[in-house]
Amino acid sequence: MTKRVLNVVTNVGHYDDPSHATGLWLSELTHAWHVFEEHGYEQTLVSPAGGAVPLEPRALKFPNYDKTAKAWRADPRKMALLENTASPDQIDPSEYDAIYFTGGHAVMYDFPDSEGLQHITREIYERGGIVSSVCHGYCGLLNTRLSKGSYLIADRRMTGFAWAEEVLARVDKLVPYNAEEEAKQRGALYEKAALPFVSYVVTDGNLVTGQNPGSAKATAKTVVKAIEGNASKERG
Repeated sequence: MTKRVLNVVTNVGHYDDPSHATGLWLSELTHAWHVFEEHGYEQTLVSPAGGAVPLEPRALKFPNYDKTAKAWRADPRKMALLENTASPDQIDPSEYDAIYFTGGHAVMYDFPDSEGLQHITREIYERGGIVSSVCHGYCGLLNTRLSKGSYLIADRRMTGFAWAEEVLARVDKLVPYNAEEEAKQRGALYEKAALPFVSYVVTDGNLVTGQNPGSAKATAKTVVKAIEGNASKERG
């Protein structure tokens, strides 16, 4: 039976200051999409509001703009997917083996308080499906609670874009909050790599998180291992 992954993307195009554009960090989607595609998984794009997805301008420049991102932008069918994403109420969580939250600073605004995304995430997680995020994607997990009322990330090892990386990226004055600190306040056992911007992935049960844009491919590969591990259990 074909495995299915739900990729979560943003609808937000700027910071609080409208003169500073942001959006989806494209390679965080394309790297993972390519990995999932190689394994024959079906993929769907969902966003908090449905519809169009703006792109983070800085992700379309060297060194972030790699061949997978360029190939996506050169493919009208792929770009059309970003013009017409599903909304959470169009998604049946039972149909998906994993959910993957992409990043870009934009997600700090529309991911955390999307009740629709929280419902989907909780449903997938509680039946043993894989919940994953890369970079700022973990903002989509900050306010998700399990059926028993506790935060999904409480007492879970995880990672995501570090505050030190915000400072080095010179956006610490623009972002609406410190995501690393918010995760810790919710009881997450936050970890990060010894050096900023290097690939780093943390797995805790069926929660898989990657720290930064450079972690997207490794995060997706880890998600694949987790999905295949679940499939093996089902067959056994």
